[in-house]
Amino acid sequence: MIKKINVSIIGASGYSGEELIRLMLRHPSININCITSRKYAGQQIRNVFPRFAEVDMLFSKPDVEEISKSSDVVFLALPHGLASEYAIPLLKNNLKIFDLSADFRIADSAMYEKYYKVPHPAPELLKNAVYGSPERSKDEIRSASLIACPGCYPTSAVLPLVPLLKNGLVDLSASITINSLSGVSGAGRKVALPFIFPECNESVKAYAVTGHRHIPEIEQELSKAGKKSLKVRFIPHLIPVNRGIQTTIAVTAAKNISEKNIFDALSLEYENEPFVRILPLGKTADTKDVTYTNFCEISCAYDTHTETIILNSAIDNLTKGAAGQAIQSMNIAFGFKETAGLL
Repeated sequence: MIKKINVSIIGASGYSGEELIRLMLRHPSININCITSRKYAGQQIRNVFPRFAEVDMLFSKPDVEEISKSSDVVFLALPHGLASEYAIPLLKNNLKIFDLSADFRIADSAMYEKYYKVPHPAPELLKNAVYGSPERSKDEIRSASLIACPGCYPTSAVLPLVPLLKNGLVDLSASITINSLSGVSGAGRKVALPFIFPECNESVKAYAVTGHRHIPEIEQELSKAGKKSLKVRFIPHLIPVNRGIQTTIAVTAAKNISEKNIFDALSLEYENEPFVRILPLGKTADTKDVTYTNFCEISCAYDTHTETIILNSAIDNLTKGAAGQAIQSMNIAFGFKETAGLL
């Protein structure tokens, strides 16, 4: 018999919550003992998500005391600003928390306030929170009680750039440009005019072209890798697909490097990582190859005409960009096979 851990999902009725449920139901070491939703409390999951027609499970209102008694792990799939309401008492009850919101990703509370336009709800917890990138923070994830799961756009931008920054392949005096295209589910499971079908179908548009909320997270992680304070030019776009992010990054190359240097740096960095695939030279990353998976595909090219490195990545924003990456971190934390429930 495989020993199972009891998992609660607070905020389980959003797209990330639905994806957590989909993946956990096939995980050999997880028992989902509680799914919460204030809106759907008391309703069967099959009535909210018909895809789970064979699952006998009720949504409940979030009760921290009950969750603390019955759970080993809690996933918070909540909008920003709400996670601390649950994180503070759950941590006092010695639970391990994986937060899918932005509340504990940014170490500087002033930067959080600048970009999210509200004071940080629990700055006292930031010193204990670990930025839980599975490819970069395995030891920290194992030892932490509060794991801040990376955002979808930052995952697609940081994973390709980190190996190049670590190996000195980028001219850090030049600009870093990141163009990302995201499916509509990235906006969350809500009814809002820009995201209804007639508005976003047959349409591609940029939005939040300055001051996007993910900028400080991206800059924080790239600055760690480059060992220098870095700024990025980040331009997100909405595209008419349900899920997936395609990101194209352009950076000026350091002197005297080759395309092989770039490819080798990426390959060496991720050779033992089960969910990062470095594509052969001449290929580019495509969202259709990663949807409903936890993979990040990365491709690279070197434009000698402009001495520009061009990186391409593709992820599923709900899996590698949210729920799948969180479960990958949980697997690391509890000593499960890293791919459990994800392949």
